[in-house]
Amino acid sequence: MDFYLAVKLLHILSATLLFGTGLGTAFFMFRAYKSENAGAMKVTTENVVLADWFFTTPAIVVQILTGIWLTQRLGIPYNSVWFVTVIALFFLVGACWVPVVWIQIRVRNLIRANEPNNGYRKLMTAWIALGIPAFLSVLVLFVLMVYRPWIQLTVFAN
Repeated sequence: MDFYLAVKLLHILSATLLFGTGLGTAFFMFRAYKSENAGAMKVTTENVVLADWFFTTPAIVVQILTGIWLTQRLGIPYNSVWFVTVIALFFLVGACWVPVVWIQIRVRNLIRANEPNNGYRKLMTAWIALGIPAFLSVLVLFVLMVYRPWIQLTVFAN
């Protein structure tokens, strides 16, 4: 396997890991929240925070590094509409993810301290509100990875 294909495979695997971990942890976190079972939320939030550190964070780093390398290797201009759109969506997802991680840690700490009523519902409402645009943006990123429209259109003149 040549280096290009290895990087492309790594990019696909890290994207899959991001999507799968995000969808899986969101599902279990939401289900535990809706159950109103403090024990379920305790175990779930502990594991969701760990999953973000062990899987999501390294996959984000791999995504940006392999994505930039592949863009350069394929000769896609950094000022193409496609690239600017991809980067904007990537940073939108990140802008949602960072507060989501903070919320998950805060919820976990509230539950650990046996204080789930101290802002817990507001935090979970914000967590859901941030998760929706992040999830939809990741879906659009998958579409753009496959179809790569607008590569020849540029945002800024050379």
